[in-house]
Amino acid sequence: MKTVFAWHRPLMTVAALMVLSTVVCIIGLIVDPRQITGLDAWAKPLKFSLSILLYSVTWAWLIAHLPRWRRVAHAAGTVIAVALIVEQVLIVGAAAAGTTSHFNVSTPLASAVWATMAISITTLYVATFVTTIAVFFLRLGTRSTTLAVRAGGVIALVGMGLAYLMTGPTASQLADFRGIAGAHTVGLADGGPGLPILGWSTVGGDLRIPHFVGMHALQLLPLFAVLLGWLGRRWSVLADDRVRTRLVVLAAAVYAATVALVTAQALAGQSIVHPAGPFLLAGGLIVLAGLVAAALLLTLRPRRAVPSLA
Repeated sequence: MKTVFAWHRPLMTVAALMVLSTVVCIIGLIVDPRQITGLDAWAKPLKFSLSILLYSVTWAWLIAHLPRWRRVAHAAGTVIAVALIVEQVLIVGAAAAGTTSHFNVSTPLASAVWATMAISITTLYVATFVTTIAVFFLRLGTRSTTLAVRAGGVIALVGMGLAYLMTGPTASQLADFRGIAGAHTVGLADGGPGLPILGWSTVGGDLRIPHFVGMHALQLLPLFAVLLGWLGRRWSVLADDRVRTRLVVLAAAVYAATVALVTAQALAGQSIVHPAGPFLLAGGLIVLAGLVAAALLLTLRPRRAVPSLA
């Protein structure tokens, strides 16, 4: 346990605090009946607690295993830890006060909170950009897992950047300003019908979806590579890491295409639960192309390396 906590102490401290925050938010969901923009007041800080927990542990592990740039990455990781704490404290504080944390400029205090969050988010992005560069010097046990971490880091950085699409005031907000500048939902005001806990709109586009999907490539793609490695010990077709590497490349391409698709769908104002038209067609093509390509990669074994005569 001490070794785990020592991966990157500031980030692991954040992770420990997020466990505590998760417990507090669950209690809040049980005892506090208030709602904010149509969602239980403590649902948003609960989601952020869990997301920050995963994010902190992932980067703590990656930074601890860097062969180069470790000092720079460690410093950037500390900046990330501070930015995450600032972000979560403000989100929890807003929930406790029964108001929104994001996009709220209705009062001088709310504006100061939102400005502080904007600074912390931008700082977090820059620091993550540095650690993502450092990850390209990381060498793990297999080429497939190394590639999965690198691809996951790049896609996660893109997903984090997609959050900025939410920060501009909408046309309706400019026409009738009521203290809110920015929105999750496209085509409708925030607070309409949404998925349980997640809150993603079921009647319009929602920019939180590409942001969420993109950011968590950092966990999902490496987990996919680990799963392939485990299967490779039991299934001969995956025993060769070259096959697994090609499947990771395919998975990264499919993942990136999915992020692009859900981003376009959200910007078009279409709900994720009611895909239609070109978005339904594109989603089907991505799935079909991924399955066909995976079948081909599993069928066509890589050639054995030819020994050099030199």
